[in-house]
Amino acid sequence: MAMRVREFAKTIDHTLLRPDAREQDIINLCKEAARYHFATVCIPPCYVRLAAKELRGTDVKVGTVISFPFGADSPAVKTAAVREAISTGASEIDVVMNISKFLSGNFSYVAEELSSITQEVSVVAINNGLNDIVVKVIIETAYLTDQMKRLAAQMVAASGADFVKTSTGFAPTGATVKDVALLREEAPEGLAVKASGGIQTLQDAIDILNAGASRLGMSRSVKVMEEAENGGLQE
Repeated sequence: MAMRVREFAKTIDHTLLRPDAREQDIINLCKEAARYHFATVCIPPCYVRLAAKELRGTDVKVGTVISFPFGADSPAVKTAAVREAISTGASEIDVVMNISKFLSGNFSYVAEELSSITQEVSVVAINNGLNDIVVKVIIETAYLTDQMKRLAAQMVAASGADFVKTSTGFAPTGATVKDVALLREEAPEGLAVKASGGIQTLQDAIDILNAGASRLGMSRSVKVMEEAENGGLQE
């Protein structure tokens, strides 16, 4: 994949979801994101308003997570969290599907929940005069067989979400080239793939993009961008 540095930066969600992160860490993350022109910052919901303020006037969007990292909240709690996130400044939402229900075989529950979330996003966006609120569904591939990954991708596509996302980064393993390729193969044209968890180097990122991802969730974004700028990619 031939890609320039600025183009590469726009594949990155600059992520900070550690439980020990401080407010100043979020501010620093936003400054880094603005400097490198990343696609978004991905931060805890309690910092959405702060990040929106810090990033006002930049080309970086604010993303946050819903029911993170286990997906076990009720549908009503998830939709309430979506409303809160959008109203305080988030324009991208990464929601964890109910992993336990999915593994239990209660697929109708998961499908209905995902559809209710995407519908809520549409309603809130319209009511707030917003366009292009992006929904990414985290399926946590570490816990799924290949057959279940395919089924999850089908359900995410049917819900109307924009991305199927591999991982939270809190499971035993994160994104792999194999899983990204499988999801890209299964996902219809209108459903993009986001890879997250364990992307440590520029080569990791390039391999995963070549496998079919179009967005990368990374906490080591600055290190990887330094690699890109120091000859790893064209200016």
